[in-house]
Amino acid sequence: MMSKSKTEGQPQLWLENQICFPLYATSRMVTKLYAPLLKELNLTYPQYLVLLVLWRQDIKTVNQISNLLLLESNTLTPLLKRMEQKGIIKRNRSNADERQVIISLTGKGIKLQDRATCIPEAIFSQLQSDDVNAEEALIFKKVLDKLLQKFQQLADEA
Repeated sequence: MMSKSKTEGQPQLWLENQICFPLYATSRMVTKLYAPLLKELNLTYPQYLVLLVLWRQDIKTVNQISNLLLLESNTLTPLLKRMEQKGIIKRNRSNADERQVIISLTGKGIKLQDRATCIPEAIFSQLQSDDVNAEEALIFKKVLDKLLQKFQQLADEA
């Protein structure tokens, strides 16, 4: 005989009623869509995010990148080391403060930008369908941005 689940009568604990799950699952699926496009550039999704930061403004500290990407430095440092091994970025200690590591693009990293310009449009075009239009996708991004800001605020207060 099957035992009755303790959450059966508690819909607030059902997976489909959680705000976290669709965010988590959507993030995983979006990353999966990026994978074949990034594979052509020999990049992982987190490496692509670092490059997006540096393509906008080359030369950032590890802490600045960490803050922008919401990554802990102990997660970011090995990622940056792998990128340096690939010859995409350079890591140098700051002359002003040796505790700070300065990240900058190499020529190879700069050239990747031209090859990556088609990625956002390719992703966006994959989203276009009878079920999802451009306006809805932009509204979704605005809502996600608001949620992210609120979640950051709550995390900072915790």
